[in-house]
Amino acid sequence: MENHTYNVALMWKGGRIGEMSSPELPSSIEVATPPEFDKGVPGIWSPEHLFTASVLSCFMTTFLAVAEYSKLEFTKFDCKAEGTLSKVDGKYLMTNIILRPELTVMEEDKVERALRILEKSEKACLISNSIKTEVTLEPVVHA
Repeated sequence: MENHTYNVALMWKGGRIGEMSSPELPSSIEVATPPEFDKGVPGIWSPEHLFTASVLSCFMTTFLAVAEYSKLEFTKFDCKAEGTLSKVDGKYLMTNIILRPELTVMEEDKVERALRILEKSEKACLISNSIKTEVTLEPVVHA
């Protein structure tokens, strides 16, 4: 596979708020220091949210590709993610991200296979493989 480049820009708007955009995308997103930090701003996406969302969205897109390749039929996929920020050796780190996918398959005998595909998808996620943060999967599959 060849290399791919993704371009992102940030324009400071004032205080602890900036606006991120990409020449490759039609919309921008406001970002800020989270409210847990000095002069943080509530109600705006933070780097910590975006970091967690990056793992979550990569997991979803990887799952969709693996499920399609595996011919897994499902009727619903939802996933929540919880990222934990901790202070380790005097530095703040995103130490853990828990992915909680909920998947609905059409037949009871497909539940175990669906669980294996979810696990395979997490292990194949390129963002999870690119970070040192521990990623934990807590899947639930319904039939």
